Amino acid sequence: MLSFEMNDRKKIGLGLTGFGVFFSFLGIVFFFDKGLIAMGNILFISGVALTIGLKSSLQFFMKRSNYKGTISFGAGFFFVVIGWPILGMILEAYGFVVLFSGFWPTLAVFLQKIPIIGWIFQQPFVRSVCVSRHLSFSLLSALLYSVH
Repeated sequence: MLSFEMNDRKKIGLGLTGFGVFFSFLGIVFFFDKGLIAMGNILFISGVALTIGLKSSLQFFMKRSNYKGTISFGAGFFFVVIGWPILGMILEAYGFVVLFSGFWPTLAVFLQKIPIIGWIFQQPFVRSVCVSRHLSFSLLSALLYSVH
């Protein structure tokens, strides 16, 4: 079992990340309010930086394999700030999926350990859908990366 030490910096980082996701969600619900979405983006990025550290964050976002996601997420943030929130959120969503696609299996294991949600994720139908989607996504990613 992997040990994950929670110091105060990581707790604050996870809180900021959670608030960032929450404010982004509120911005979408309130008809793409650019202020809420921009605040959510700032909180999310600062939360990630606090959770894994500034050096690790820079290394993660500047990795050659993550350039596509970093550029699209940054461009999306820029479009949200200048007042085009729908285009910005589309670019950010694409960048988010590209950047964090490697974390989906870890997230699935984490969600399976939560009492009620874990029971839902351990049902045969949900598990088969998640496994087949992950397999097809992995094959698609491998195919796309082998082309470039």
